[in-house]
Amino acid sequence: MMKKRVIWLINGINRRMMKLMFALALIAYVASVWGTYTNMRSIQENGELKIDRKIEEIVGPLREKIRDLEVSFTQKYPPVKFLSEKDRKRILITGGAGFVGSHLTDKLMMDGHEVTVVDNFFTGRKRNVEHWIGHENFELINHDVVEPLYIEVDQIYHLASPASPPNYMYNPIKTLKTNTIGTLNMLGLAKRVGARLLLASTSEVYGDPEVHPQSEDYWGHVNPIGPRACYDEGKRVAETMCYAYMKQEGVEVRVARIFNTFGSRMHMNDGRVVSNFILQALQGEPLTVYGTGSQTRAFQYVSDLVNGLVALMNSNISSPVNLGNPEEHTILEFAKLIKSLVDSKSQIQFLPEAQDDPQRRKPDIRKAKMMLGWEPVVPLEEGLNKTIHYFSKELEYQANNQYIPKPKPARMKKGRPRHN
Repeated sequence: MMKKRVIWLINGINRRMMKLMFALALIAYVASVWGTYTNMRSIQENGELKIDRKIEEIVGPLREKIRDLEVSFTQKYPPVKFLSEKDRKRILITGGAGFVGSHLTDKLMMDGHEVTVVDNFFTGRKRNVEHWIGHENFELINHDVVEPLYIEVDQIYHLASPASPPNYMYNPIKTLKTNTIGTLNMLGLAKRVGARLLLASTSEVYGDPEVHPQSEDYWGHVNPIGPRACYDEGKRVAETMCYAYMKQEGVEVRVARIFNTFGSRMHMNDGRVVSNFILQALQGEPLTVYGTGSQTRAFQYVSDLVNGLVALMNSNISSPVNLGNPEEHTILEFAKLIKSLVDSKSQIQFLPEAQDDPQRRKPDIRKAKMMLGWEPVVPLEEGLNKTIHYFSKELEYQANNQYIPKPKPARMKKGRPRHN
């Protein structure tokens, strides 16, 4: 009996020991697993931390670029008026990315109209109107007016044409096509949709005038086979087309004869007297005067011209109207004035006179004054200072190697540049 009790006691102790040992083994196992888990967690966290750092190193700059892009795409447009449906017009500007066209685009957009710019970028530049891209009232179409265009508009400002001598002399056939076929296409569009068309004609229709100053009833003195006839005669026949469509088809037309105009967004190498003299003065190069410099010109600032174009379009005057500044200056006087405003050390260099260079140019603007209430208001020196500032900024951008799209080089096939 005693023996059985001892055996039972020993078995009980063994069971307890086994349970204890099992419990200790379990605790050791759990501790081991927990240690492994915590180590793995630590390693994982460290790994994730390193991966996060790597990702941040790569994504950080990209995130900054995205923020910059968002800022650039969240464009702040110039202030635009709100017009009701009955007052808001759909307006087409051919050549609207050019020098004058882009300033006209600005005015019409800020007045609250819907503006469609058509340009083939032969001399126009997208950067002239890029500040409107994305605006709900603005559309830019890359199109050549020599090809027909089918859109719905209320008014057409037909400005498409190379206007500086180097550009229109470089491709005279293209210049002729733009001013003839292009004008026919725009008149056809005006007829189809019942739109009013304003033709941007030119003082060049007067040629080398024998009448001074030039009034709208002067027929002109133009060499039809000279080096600049492609532009002069192209504009003359464009006017003829306008009045043929008015008489035969009842199309409402307006014709602006534009005299010398200058201002910001002019091409730096367009060969016109203002841009030539300002750039030469800013760069310390000789100011090149063709002939004796006694030829006269009358210069208006671009904002004055734009106001005149809009006033003419919205008037009831269908006959041609001169838009220019009657303040007459010789080319030599003008060269000296720019040299003084720039405070340049440049010399004045005289070169042989160009063929068919008009000797006198001064508009008679009595018609515009009486019937439009329009005349230039920007003083010559104020306009020149603004233009000088613009060109100096352009030169500064180029010096800093910042990208500025350069206009196509205007090559001369024959003859010399002329004062325009």
